[in-house]
Amino acid sequence: MVLRREPTARQMRLAVELRKLRDAAGLKAREAAALLGVSSVQISHIESGLTGVSEERLRRLASHYSCTDKEFIDALVGMATDRTQGWWEEYRGLLPTSFLDLSELDHHAAFQQDVAILYVPGLFQTEDYSRAVFSSRLPELTDEELELRVRHRMTRQQEVAFPHEVVIHEAALRIRVGNRAAARTQLTRLLELSEVDRITLRVIPFDLDGFARASSTMTYVGGPVPKLDTVVRDAPHGSIFLDSESQLTTYRTRFRKVEAVSLEPGRSRDFIHELTKEL
Repeated sequence: MVLRREPTARQMRLAVELRKLRDAAGLKAREAAALLGVSSVQISHIESGLTGVSEERLRRLASHYSCTDKEFIDALVGMATDRTQGWWEEYRGLLPTSFLDLSELDHHAAFQQDVAILYVPGLFQTEDYSRAVFSSRLPELTDEELELRVRHRMTRQQEVAFPHEVVIHEAALRIRVGNRAAARTQLTRLLELSEVDRITLRVIPFDLDGFARASSTMTYVGGPVPKLDTVVRDAPHGSIFLDSESQLTTYRTRFRKVEAVSLEPGRSRDFIHELTKEL
């Protein structure tokens, strides 16, 4: 069997979950291999995302691991048997893999929750705003690299249809990543999106007392079951995905606490509208 050269984040997530199940069952790789009648090397390849696993073998492993969570097992089977060739594949080899992984995550998301502190979330950015953000990257991008990133981001926006809760700090609304006209257009875009049924947009004003979470930008993406949720954090080298149970619990709590102190949607729209009048 040909090994994958570069497993996607989704393929790696399946591999990690299977490894967690084996560890929870207290079995070594060679013991799991014996139960399936395969070599321990093959189990290692499956748990490294280098090869896939069939539905039949996955269900046998889950049974041997005494996993009785049917919804979770079915979700893993869905990941293992998915053969989607998404629109993002046209960018493979042209953009860093983290861009493609984000698009695949979008495609399978049940919902998304964002807390944005310094920048408007990518899925809400206008083309000019997005271009200004990417233009500020170091090392500087070539014109071709810049336009590829902008085009990819605009396409991502067109493809998503999940329920989306967004909390944006006033700092992100006031910082001009481009010129005055671009800032006004971006705020107008946010007002338009705030009226979309699947989107809930809230604002955190500067004058909120004691907001100690102001530096914690985050994206929380819902999976087919809560165990398969994912947190996305930006890092200097690209996006990183967090998915341990403790991390998911922490960020679920963090989002709800931030949401609880933000302005409700109607007041948030009024707040953004007032900011547009200042430009």
